[in-house]
Order: sequence, then C-alpha cells, then structure tokens
Amino acid sequence: GLLHEDLRLLLETSMPAKKKKALLGVADAKLGAAVLEELGYQCQTGGVVAELLRGIRLHFHALVKGLTAQSASKAQLGLGHSYSRAKVKFNVNRVDNMIIQSISLLDQLDKDINTFSMRVREWYGYHFPELIKIVPENSMYCRVAKFIGNRRELGEESLEGLEEIVMDGAKAQAILDASRSSMGMDISPLDLINIESFSSRVISLSEYRRGLQEYLRSKMSQVAPSLSALIGEVVGARLISHAGSLTNLAKYPASTVQILGAEKALFRALKTRGNTPKYGLIFHSTFIGRAAAKNKGRISRYLANKCTLASRIDCFSEIPTSVFGDKLREQVEERLAFYETGEPPRKNLDVMKEAVVEAGEVVAEVKRKQEKKEKKKKKREKRRLEALAAAAQEELEENSVPEPEENGAEPKKKRKKKPQQQQEEEAESEPEQNGLQEEEEEAEAVPKKKRKAMAEAEPEEEEKRKRKKK
Repeated sequence: GLLHEDLRLLLETSMPAKKKKALLGVADAKLGAAVLEELGYQCQTGGVVAELLRGIRLHFHALVKGLTAQSASKAQLGLGHSYSRAKVKFNVNRVDNMIIQSISLLDQLDKDINTFSMRVREWYGYHFPELIKIVPENSMYCRVAKFIGNRRELGEESLEGLEEIVMDGAKAQAILDASRSSMGMDISPLDLINIESFSSRVISLSEYRRGLQEYLRSKMSQVAPSLSALIGEVVGARLISHAGSLTNLAKYPASTVQILGAEKALFRALKTRGNTPKYGLIFHSTFIGRAAAKNKGRISRYLANKCTLASRIDCFSEIPTSVFGDKLREQVEERLAFYETGEPPRKNLDVMKEAVVEAGEVVAEVKRKQEKKEKKKKKREKRRLEALAAAAQEELEENSVPEPEENGAEPKKKRKKKPQQQQEEEAESEPEQNGLQEEEEEAEAVPKKKRKAMAEAEPEEEEKRKRKKK
C-alpha cells in the first residue's frame, strides 16, 4: 500500500492524466494478481478500490483504537525501512567499505616501506656500500642486512643462510666476496643493534603488507568477482575506492570510468582547450600496457565499457560470480588481437549468451551447497535441542527421587492404618515375638566354631565371677 501511494505521488508530479490512470490500473492489476497467487483470494481492481485504499490509509489512525497519527506515521516509516532493507538483502560479506580501507592502507604501506627501506640502505651503506648494487630489492636488502650484521664476521659457514634469503647461489657468493674486500667503515656494536632492530621492523611491515594483499584479494572475490577477474584486484579496488562505493561505480557511465583518477588533467585540458586524457586508473591494467601507442585510446575506451558492465553485474546480482568477468576479459583479449592482427572478434550477444548459461549453472551449484549447509545446520541445532531436553529430563527425574537413608537402607513404605483392636493384639504379641526373634538373630549371627568356644568358656567365667565376689 505504501508503495502504491508513493507511485501515485510520483505520478501526480509530471505526467498526463491518461498515462497516470493507465499506470495506476496496471499497478492495481499486478497487486491483485499477487494477492490471488499468494493467498488464493479473488481481487477486484479499479479506480474505486484505489480511492478506498487511499481513504483508509489517510484515516487509519482514526479507524484503529489506541493509534495516534504520530505512531501511524512512525509505523509507516519503519515499514518503509524494513521493506527497503529486505529488497537490498544486506549481506555482511559484501560490504565494500573494507575494500576502500584496505586499498588505502596498502598504498600508505607501500610509501612507508619504500621510505624506511631507503633509510636502511643509507644507514647500513656506511658499513657495507657494495651490498646496494648486489641486492636492489628493498625487503630482501633488509633481510640480508639483518642476517650479515658485521661484515667482518661473515664467513663460509654463512653461505647457506645467504642462499636461502637471496634464492641465488651466485649472488650469495658475490656478497661474500664483496664483504672481504669492502671499502666501508667499521661500525660499533651499539649502532649495529639499532640497524638490525630497524631492519626487523621494516621486514615485519612488508610481511603485513603481503597478508593485507591476500585479504584484499579474498574480499574482492566476494564483493566484486567479475570486476576483479576482468581488470585485477588492485585496480578494481582502486576504482571502487575512487568512486566511493561499488554502487556509485555501477552508476557511472563508461566515459566517466575511463578517466576516473585523471580529473586534474581533464579540467586542465578543458581550461587550456588541449587534448583530454585517454585513461585514468585503468592505465595500470595490463591491457593498455600491451597495446600499441596508436591503439591505447581505443582499448582504454573498450576496457572502460567492459568495467562498467562488470561493476553493474557485481552490484545488482544476488549471487555474484566471476563467470561474466572471465568472458569480458576474453572479449578484451580478442579486441587486442583484432587491433594487432585484424582477426575479427566474437559478437557480444553470443558471448553473453554463453556467460548467462554458465552463470546459471554456477548459481544453481552455489544454491545447492547453501541448502546443504542449511540442512546440516538445522540437524545440528535439532540434535543440540534434543540433548538439552534429555539433560533437563534427567535432572527432573533425579530431583523427584527421594534420597536414600543412611547405611544404605531403603526408603520406608507407607503403611495403611490398622483398626484399634488389631493394633492392641499386635502390641500384646510383640514382646514375645521380639524376644524370640532377637535370640534367633544372635544365634544366626555367631558362627558354629565360636559357639562351641563360648559354651566351653562359660563355666570358667562363672568360677572367676564367684572368686571375685568372695
């Protein structure tokens, strides 16, 4: 109903009356068909029904008891928000904010690692200047500097460790030879400790950068698989970051995506009436580097077009897959080959038909796996609930059973009350029976051998007693 009202308000702004009536009639018919399909009720649609619904919505707070106009407006707002959330199907795994932060941190780490590595080169270069030419890579240089320490202590036994770091036997031997004939100054142990600690910090930063790049790759495969398959994870993440979000990138036309990142050059060219830039951030992709100088503008325009398609597919598909990205990449490769050799590429319609079929199969497989996971999860939850119910039942049974008396005696059973005469007769016969029972029990309790010994010892005990009395 809210959507129908919004549609009516939208149509009331700028549209002829005939078109408004026609569109509202279509909306009513669709709403009636949906109710018939879901609930099985036959619905009547038309202008009268729309006006009735509009009147009910307008005076809803007066028709329902205890509902004010303010609470009705709040309820409408909450319903609108919940509907929008359900339509968007917000998924935590598809948040592009993490990609934006990751690529920004990655760029910052690259700058910092380069700066710190140059500082290590300058610092350690006073002691071993020849190492800079032998090991040009920054992170490897820091590892080698930390491993060597004082070059005078480097010997043949350290050659295996150098080979593991440098991954080259000849280079390790060259470092060893250079350390013996180096022109560097001597260094104190305290300075060496500081250089080694700073080198270890730079090494840990480079390792963290490597882990962050893996995280970015996995995140891009979840959020924008087609874009990352087409243009690469880093360039795709930079495009998303520059646009602000994946949704904003999907809204951009291909001409904007082509020069995204070259805004300064574009405005300068417009101001001076010079040549506008042909590419922005997409220049870092491999396609433009492989194209000839005369074809760079053409391939950048074609690549921007495909990037726009890939970003829209990723943004608005329910279960994103990399199938479309792979197909679009093949198309760009074919266009590159066409510019170089003249071989005609496949038509876009044929390629997209193949992609739709493959994507349907992949999505069906993913849905099947998700259903299996849901079933397993439900089974586990059911077992857990059954186990909890069984444990609760056992506790109840233990609490209901009375505790046994001491010495392992069984709990006494309740006896029925007897009449008075029967009680008196039992009371008279009880002492006689009790005496007999006690004697029998004592006789049974003592074994036969002990009985004989006791019978023989009785006259002797009597004589002792008599003597004591005398």
